[in-house]
Amino acid sequence: MPKLKVDGVEIEVPQGATVLQACELAGKEIPRFCYHERLSIAGNCRMCLVEVKPGPPKPQASCALPAAENQEIFTNTPMVKNAREGIMEFLLINHPLDCPICDQGGECDLQDQSIAYGRGHSRYAENKRAVTEKYMGPIVKTVMTRCIQCTRCIRFAEEVAGVEEIGAIYRGENMQITSYLEEAVTSELSGNVVDLCPVGALTSKPYSFEARPWELTKTLSIDVMDAVGTNIRLDSRGRQVLRALPRTNDDVNEEWATDKTRHAVDGLVRRRLDRPFIRRAGKLVPATWDEAFATIADVAKSAGGSVAAVAGDLVDCETMFAAKALLASLGSSLLEGRQTGMDYDTSSLGAVNFNSTIAGIERAEAILLIGTNLRWEASLVNTRIRKAIKRGAKVWAIGPETELTYKATWLGSDLAVLGDLPEALTEAFGAAERPAVIVGGGALKGAHGAALGLVETLGLIKDGWNGFNVVHMAASRMGGLMLGYAQPAGIAALHDAKLAFFLGADECDFSAFTGFKVYVGHHGDKGAAAADVVLPGASYAEKSGTWVNLEGRVQRGNRAVFPPGDAREDWTIFRALSAVLGAVLPFDTLGELRAAMALDCPELANEGLVTFAWNPPSLDRTAQGVMQGYPIKDFYLTNAICRASPTMQRCSAELVHGETLAEATE
Repeated sequence: MPKLKVDGVEIEVPQGATVLQACELAGKEIPRFCYHERLSIAGNCRMCLVEVKPGPPKPQASCALPAAENQEIFTNTPMVKNAREGIMEFLLINHPLDCPICDQGGECDLQDQSIAYGRGHSRYAENKRAVTEKYMGPIVKTVMTRCIQCTRCIRFAEEVAGVEEIGAIYRGENMQITSYLEEAVTSELSGNVVDLCPVGALTSKPYSFEARPWELTKTLSIDVMDAVGTNIRLDSRGRQVLRALPRTNDDVNEEWATDKTRHAVDGLVRRRLDRPFIRRAGKLVPATWDEAFATIADVAKSAGGSVAAVAGDLVDCETMFAAKALLASLGSSLLEGRQTGMDYDTSSLGAVNFNSTIAGIERAEAILLIGTNLRWEASLVNTRIRKAIKRGAKVWAIGPETELTYKATWLGSDLAVLGDLPEALTEAFGAAERPAVIVGGGALKGAHGAALGLVETLGLIKDGWNGFNVVHMAASRMGGLMLGYAQPAGIAALHDAKLAFFLGADECDFSAFTGFKVYVGHHGDKGAAAADVVLPGASYAEKSGTWVNLEGRVQRGNRAVFPPGDAREDWTIFRALSAVLGAVLPFDTLGELRAAMALDCPELANEGLVTFAWNPPSLDRTAQGVMQGYPIKDFYLTNAICRASPTMQRCSAELVHGETLAEATE
């Protein structure tokens, strides 16, 4: 480990570190525009100049210079100061300086660094260059006259997203950043270039001209659009969430978020349920809470213990526990969270968990994907696979061929291939210290036993490593399984219940349920349309809740805004209903509910990664069936919030279905 001095302070840095990283370890702030910790080094903005001895008597770019033994680095000499001021002047030569109308205003690196490291006056007299706007799709708005050619967006698209559709054309002063043929960027991660852009060249199109950052209330929360559990920050003004931004968590999402995570928030204020409804003469009519509860109570009296609860994909653990407690007081344990009809074995949670962990899968050396389109089912796990490939991992896949953004050897769609894997695969897995199998929803039902058999066949479990992984697609799935939301026969066991509660469940076959249906949710979607009584609940942004991601990580989000109208937090609805039914639940506050939930499921008591015991069930190892497709047919319209979002509808139309959407001037 090299030892060197930074402004006279001796430090020791890891082998391979750059001078910029050494300066940061010494507590020095180095300005930069093109350098980013998670992208390759470009070294083209030259803002990170420092003075280095021994070396030529001129400033050097610290981001591209390796740290070496006995170096002396100076970050605040007159030479460095003058050099940075000169670079800042060059960067601002053609910049339009339109901060008052720029959406990046208030959180712009160029603003901040021009104040901190630029000159205190301007010397410009010449005309500025203008660049025509580029079209990058429904998510990213461009004002390319502001661009300083840092190339962060290009490197992100190529290295992280795996979609090489952003690049540079022309040279020198005429250089421009554009998408391929100025068409929409087809990546489900395209919104991240807005965060990466250090100026206002790339901004959020749905959020355009909505608010300034100092107007917004920031709330830490957890994303529910998939099962990854992306850590997010919800920015709200008044009673509306205006945007969702990712928070850095290296164990889960690093600092990225999918476009669905970012931009489905405009669906939170559309098609909302804001009052109870009761079906009378075939139509849903508005009602009071007392009337709705009285109607449910009448049905519950005759239902006996024939009461069921179906958990939707977005629901939190508190809601599921409150419903479970209410059903238990009525003498029922008919709970199910796999609303689409899957009925795989859940006797061992370790056998349905992502055991390698999201961050750990980066270290896998051989990977077999079984029935999963990771790009749509867990986009931020897919980026980890790309990182594993860069380290030398090889990937095989079983299922219909699809574009995963990396090279995979496809073995066909017949699940029976699990019983006769090619020799090249078995040899690679035999030589790998960290082999991994990832089973998706497309194969979990027909090939769960066969996939578990690979644990022995391919040697997936080694000292400190468990390479058996299952990908879930619903934010509520692992929490629901921990709380017992699973029946051996699947959701079919609930069809004959005389009273069924649907907790934000919109994807199940409601025609199969013969009894009285009560929908507790936040959007007037499929579930509300099929219900006999509708009770308006709160979305994930309107309540504090606990969610468990696909790797078994317990995480908690906070309430950003209040539900609209008469809508209430879901657990409070079940608490109030329990009093009407004569079976009062033993909690009145969120804290009391969480204490009771911790007694029922101790793993939910604290945030953090839960380690499930590895005791897989003995299942039939014969894989059956030919996969015709994957569970997710449209990445942008997977739940009620997305379907209510104009942005997600446009993304679906343009990026999935290929519709041509004209701009206003067209």
